[in-house]
Amino acid sequence: MSIKAKLSFSISIIVAVILTLSTLLYYYTTKTEAEANLEVQFTNIAKQISSTVEASENARQYMEDTLGDKLRIASLAAKSQLDPEIKNVTNEQLVKLSAQLGVDHITLWQRFGNDVVAKRSSDPNEINMSSKTWDYWYVAFLQLFDKHEVNIVQGQKLKNFWSGPFNFSTSDPSEIRKWGYYYDGSTNYIINPYVNAQVLLDFDYTIGTDAIVNKIIADQSDILEVTGFDLEFYGKDKIIKYKQGIPVYNLDVRAIPFGDYNYQDQSNDFLNIQQVNKTGKSVTVKRNINGVPVIKNFIPIKTNKNYVFSVVFDQKAIQKPVNQLLVMQFVISLGLVLITMIASYFIAGFMLRGLNQVIRKVNAIAAGDFGEVITIRSEDELGLLASRVDTMGNNLNHYTTQLKAAAEELQSTKQYLESFVNHTSDAIHVTDLEGHVIQVNIAFEKMYGWSQEEALGITLDNVPRDYLSSHKELEATVLRGGSVTDYETVRYSKSGKLIDLSITISPIRDELGTIIAIATISRNITSRKQTEEIIRRSEKLSVVGQIAAGVAHEVRNPLTTLRGFVQLHKQTGSLSPAHLEIMLGELDQINMIVSEFLVFAKPQATIYQPVNIIRLVGDIMMLLDSEAKMSNVQLALLAEAELPEVIGEANQLKQVFVNIMKNGIESMTSGGVLSVKVACDANRVIILQFIDQGCGIAESDLLRLGEPFFTNKTSGNGLGLMVSQQIIAAHKGTIVFHSELGSGTCVEISLPTDS
Repeated sequence: MSIKAKLSFSISIIVAVILTLSTLLYYYTTKTEAEANLEVQFTNIAKQISSTVEASENARQYMEDTLGDKLRIASLAAKSQLDPEIKNVTNEQLVKLSAQLGVDHITLWQRFGNDVVAKRSSDPNEINMSSKTWDYWYVAFLQLFDKHEVNIVQGQKLKNFWSGPFNFSTSDPSEIRKWGYYYDGSTNYIINPYVNAQVLLDFDYTIGTDAIVNKIIADQSDILEVTGFDLEFYGKDKIIKYKQGIPVYNLDVRAIPFGDYNYQDQSNDFLNIQQVNKTGKSVTVKRNINGVPVIKNFIPIKTNKNYVFSVVFDQKAIQKPVNQLLVMQFVISLGLVLITMIASYFIAGFMLRGLNQVIRKVNAIAAGDFGEVITIRSEDELGLLASRVDTMGNNLNHYTTQLKAAAEELQSTKQYLESFVNHTSDAIHVTDLEGHVIQVNIAFEKMYGWSQEEALGITLDNVPRDYLSSHKELEATVLRGGSVTDYETVRYSKSGKLIDLSITISPIRDELGTIIAIATISRNITSRKQTEEIIRRSEKLSVVGQIAAGVAHEVRNPLTTLRGFVQLHKQTGSLSPAHLEIMLGELDQINMIVSEFLVFAKPQATIYQPVNIIRLVGDIMMLLDSEAKMSNVQLALLAEAELPEVIGEANQLKQVFVNIMKNGIESMTSGGVLSVKVACDANRVIILQFIDQGCGIAESDLLRLGEPFFTNKTSGNGLGLMVSQQIIAAHKGTIVFHSELGSGTCVEISLPTDS
């Protein structure tokens, strides 16, 4: 037999004997009859209370309706003395009229679209109040304006008049008032007289419903509480309104309009109240609430609203007639309980021996000792439990060993990652979403100059002003979930020194995928930048050397002319003014050519500023004109009028254009035309097309253009196009090559005007 059966059989015998003896004694008493009589008595008392409360509620409603009638009379009197146009009525006039008619104040409401607003009032606090959020009050106002009558459930409804229930005032939450609203269409406003209604609330507390309820509870010690339920609001959340910044629980939306509600059993109370409302008959239930056994009577009240009130009786009152029976039953039950306790003690001691071993095993497992062994081998539930606990101990031992190994592996991985981060040559720092540094590595300290203690918790202010906008764009890209790789920029170190960097920015996410931080890896590329600048200058010097012959030819021509005139002067001893003008013109030509050549050849700092592309291309054409003529090549410039300027470095752009135009001239071994077309597209991007009629470029070579040291020239080094591409990329532009063998080449360069 299972342990469950053993315990059930033993306890059932003992309990059956006790219940049998108790039941035999109980049925020989008069408890049932006493309970029935007291319940009937409680029901009659509840009905009497219902009649009294119903009469009190009707009396208070009569007082409120009488006050509403007086407000309508005051409204009619006010209408006869006020101008039908609200613009002709003053607040001072309403003050005098309020005193004359014996009301506290008068307010005039006017409709504006879908809102009704108080525009005139004897009370300054009422002026410009909106009623749009006043629930059924707002609906009543609209009905008065539209239909001249109100048909909502709430309030008192008369001809062209409506009076809402007395309540806390919106303009002065410390006041309880009664309002009346009159509109018959003869005015362009609603007339709203109102008076202090504290007397109605005092009525409830002195001789009304609340006073009656308190007196009943005081007179009847068996009645614990009387509660009134408003069916419209019971079971719903409280409706709290803010009036003048003060939270107010309005009188007309209270779930409990009178009495107290300390003995709450909301789920069952709600069902009972709905049943009473549906059937119109009272309901009596027994409950244990707040540790007190009670009897609840739910009874409907017939007034202007659907109310149900409950009377809570103390069930202990029923115990009084049977106290003697309980004493006698207690003596008998005590003896039976003693017998049960003794029997249960020996039975439990016998049956719980195995359970004690299981407890010892569980305690050992809790202390981390998995070697404890249970010796129980029975086939009942206790034996099965012992077997499962042993298995659990073995599994826990196995899983604990695995967890220790995993922890050691995680620790090793953590140490490896920390070693990698701290020993890499790239600077790494992590910031939170507000920009505060939360982690840096050793390379960061060396590269930027801030120590870990100085950097943690601060916002790095090392972005040059000219790079702030691009930095914000990068951050926005990362916060949207993207990443930035190998972005070249500059940053300040702690000492204020500018560092050329290649940065990679990535988001850091939590286990839910939410971005919680930003990681930035910085690589110092100052040396690489210096190398690129050396290559760029070397290529520039190479180009300067190549165009020097053309410049020399251009200088030689005017020098020949000057030499001839000097010889003429030597022979004749004088020169005419015309000859001198020619000599000055030739000298100016030499000066201009040499100046342009020197400007191109002279190293200058990289300063981005507005550049006139047409003027820049024209200067280059002048420099290359002699070389072009020697190659039987004509230079042609086709440009749109009034092109916008490009923000860039003029000498670097000259270097690119000279390189491309020289390549075009050299490709036309049999002569031809080198055309330069300049235009601006709809996006304000300058498009330059350098079109030659040379030999063209093979398709396989097009893919390799710009590679270092790739060239088809016998004397070239392949760095010219590479440098040109770097310069155009630095100006945020593009360079594209279109060519076919034997059909010439078109080099298209795009430069934004807002670089």
